Amino acid sequence: MNSAVVVIAVIVIAIGAAVFQVFGLEVPGLVIILTGVIFGLTFRTAAEWERAVVLRLGRFAGIRGPGLYFLIPAIETVYATVDTRRQSTRISAEDTLTSDAVSVTMDSIMFWRVQDVKRAATELTDYRGMIAQVAQTSLREVISSTTLNNILSEREAMDATLREYITKKSMGWGIGEISVEIRDVKIPPELNDAMSRNAQAEKEKQARVTLASAEVAIAEQIAAASQIYHQNPVALQIRQMGLIYDMNKDRGVTILVPTDMANALGASVALNVPAMNQGTLPASAPFSGLGSVPRA
Repeated sequence: MNSAVVVIAVIVIAIGAAVFQVFGLEVPGLVIILTGVIFGLTFRTAAEWERAVVLRLGRFAGIRGPGLYFLIPAIETVYATVDTRRQSTRISAEDTLTSDAVSVTMDSIMFWRVQDVKRAATELTDYRGMIAQVAQTSLREVISSTTLNNILSEREAMDATLREYITKKSMGWGIGEISVEIRDVKIPPELNDAMSRNAQAEKEKQARVTLASAEVAIAEQIAAASQIYHQNPVALQIRQMGLIYDMNKDRGVTILVPTDMANALGASVALNVPAMNQGTLPASAPFSGLGSVPRA
């Protein structure tokens, strides 16, 4: 008996009792009391998401609800109340061997809903427990037929496979809208360490390959630059002077760079010595300090 129906029935019975005792109206009071009793015995309420499975003398009579519904006293009974909301069930498989002989522990969650209330209530003894057991056995079967690499890298495909297994086994149970999501996969600690080292080695390999590719690109650029400098020596000298300046611009030092300027000046002096011997240059010519130059 539902609480709302009980409250209404008690109120009606109290009103009948008051009419019977206070006003002295025996027949109306008794009628009101009897009405309250019948109301409490014949009416039930079901929530929006609930469906009541009613049996009439042991046979299926129908699905009642939601809201207020009627029962024939002593003839009809509510066998079960089924929740039609979407429900979740946690499933797990511990120490299960994969197809490549690796022991794993997997934790998953399954979502489902009762679609056929009659089948779920009258053809199954415990539809919640049975769907949970089917899901657990299906999870172990999927793990046994899958490699560890596929379990870790293709979870969506494994979810779909597990859903197909459960749907196939629970066909005709009145349960539908099944979906499965893998929450966690645990592997032995020693295997986890080995996989971590393998992943680290792979990262180092990729880093070295990238560094080698960068070295090749740099070498190609240097080779191209050497060809340009070989064809234009002046550009090489300017580049050298720029590098020297960049290395020492913050030190405040004076840099002496040897060049061919002295050789060029020596050749100019040698050309002007015969002119001095012939007296063609004035006495104030700026070669007074060239006494070390031999005369012809």
